[in-house]
Amino acid sequence: MSLFSFLAIGAASTLCPSVSVHDGDTIRCGSERIRIADIDAPELPDSPKCQDYRARYAWCDFEKGYASRDALRAFVAKGRVVVVRQGVDRYGRTLALIRVNGVDAGDWLIGRGLARRWN
Repeated sequence: MSLFSFLAIGAASTLCPSVSVHDGDTIRCGSERIRIADIDAPELPDSPKCQDYRARYAWCDFEKGYASRDALRAFVAKGRVVVVRQGVDRYGRTLALIRVNGVDAGDWLIGRGLARRWN
């Protein structure tokens, strides 16, 4: 890795001192809405995706949606939360990798069956 690549990665990574979890793939870091990049977690009952034509494509397993959200809450409570920004989605949320004590949140959720890879 070049020095430039190392510096660019370091500049995109920030510590998140105030985290709240919305669902299994969305958090807030202060007032910033962050969608965890490269994963899809089950929807919660209030999701409009499960109320209209998108329901055939959405993951509308509400019990698993609650389990995913609760697991992510417990995971981010375990240590230092680092946000590695990747871009912005069509809803204006930051797309980012989330790491806690060096462990990737997306991989951690996928390993427990509480999220799946998003392509």
